[in-house]
Amino acid sequence: MSYDYLIVGSGLFGATFAYRAHRAGKRCLVIDKRPQLGGNIYCERIEGINVHKYGAHIFHTSDSTVWNFVNSIVPFNRYTNSPVANYKGRLYNLPFNMNTFYQMWGVTTPEEAQAKIDEQKKDALEHMRNEGVDQPRNLEEQALLLIGRDIYERLIKGYTEKQWGRKCTDLPAFIIKRLPVRLVFDNNYFNDLYQGIPIGGYNQLIQGLLEGIETRTSADFFDDRDFWEKQAGKIVFTGPIDEFYRFRFGKLNYRTVRFEQQTLHIPNYQGNAVVNYTDLEVPYTRIIEHKHFELFGADVYGNPHTVISREYSSEWAEGMEPYYPVNDERNNRLARQYRELAQQEPDVIFGGRLAEYKYYDMAPVIQRAMQTEI
Repeated sequence: MSYDYLIVGSGLFGATFAYRAHRAGKRCLVIDKRPQLGGNIYCERIEGINVHKYGAHIFHTSDSTVWNFVNSIVPFNRYTNSPVANYKGRLYNLPFNMNTFYQMWGVTTPEEAQAKIDEQKKDALEHMRNEGVDQPRNLEEQALLLIGRDIYERLIKGYTEKQWGRKCTDLPAFIIKRLPVRLVFDNNYFNDLYQGIPIGGYNQLIQGLLEGIETRTSADFFDDRDFWEKQAGKIVFTGPIDEFYRFRFGKLNYRTVRFEQQTLHIPNYQGNAVVNYTDLEVPYTRIIEHKHFELFGADVYGNPHTVISREYSSEWAEGMEPYYPVNDERNNRLARQYRELAQQEPDVIFGGRLAEYKYYDMAPVIQRAMQTEI
C-alpha cells in the first residue's frame, strides 16, 4: 500500500484530518469527485469577488483552540453576520432584537417590546387551551408560543415553509424549540466570541491545510472502489454513509439548495451579504451578495461589479448535492443503523455532515477532525 490514509473528500473534515496526519508523518492521499478541492466551502473567483459556490459560509465559534488553529493557516477578517429580512418590501433586522421590534411595532424600550411579546404569547397559549392542548403540536404552535403572531407570520412562516417544503403545521415542534430574542439593539446574528471570513476566501484555508499533501480531483471513490481501497491502510470517509454501505437499509433523504447566480454591473446591489425573503410569494429563500463578506464600507465601491446568488430550497433527488439531513423518524432510524455499521469498521473513519448524517457548522467539523485519533 502506498499511503497510510486515503481521505475521501476534501472538505473541512477531510482537509483538517489530512493536515494533522501529514504533520504526524503519515502518508496521505486526498481524493475528491469534484474538479476542485474544498467541498462545499469552495469559492469561485468572478470579477475579483470570491463567490461562495455552494452557499454562504460564515465561520463562527467560541472555541479559542479552533479559532487560533484556522487563523494559523490564514488570517480571518472582521465580517459580522447581520442578516436582513425582506417581507413584502419591508425590511427587518435579524435576529429578533430591539431594532426588529421597533420596525415591527414602533416600540422604543425593552419594557414596551416585552409587553407586546407577552401579550401575543398569551393569545397563542389561550388558543391552544381552547383546542384542548397545553403542549405545541407542531412548529407553528411552538413559534406562536415563543414569539407571537406578528413576528411568526412575517418573519418565520414563509421562510420556514420554503426552506422545508412543508407547511409549518406539518413540521415537528422541536425544529424551533427556542428563538433568539434580544431586548437590546444588536444585529449580530451569532453569540460566539469569534467570527469572520478567511482573507482571500475559503480556498486559502483549504490550500493551507492541504499544502504538501498529494491530492487528486475528479476522482470518484465509487467509480473504482476496489482500486482506491487498496491504496491505503486506513480510509477517512466524508461522503454519504448510506452510499458507503451500498444503501443496505435504504437511502437517506436530504434537503438541497439550487443557486441562481448573476453578475451585475453595479457596485452594490443590496447593501448586505444576506437578505432573507420571508413571504411565500417570493420563490427563493434569500439573496447572497458575496462581495460584502470581504469588503466593508466605502471599499465596496472599489469594484464596479457585484455577484449575487438567489437560493431555492427543494427536496433532494439523484444527481443533486445533498445539503441538510432530514431529521424525521424514518431517516433518524436509518442513520442509527448505518452508524452502528460504521462503529464496526476498524480501518475506516467516518467524519463530516454526510458521513455522520448530522448537521454541522464549520467550526464543530474542524473540532471533530482535530479530536479524531490518528
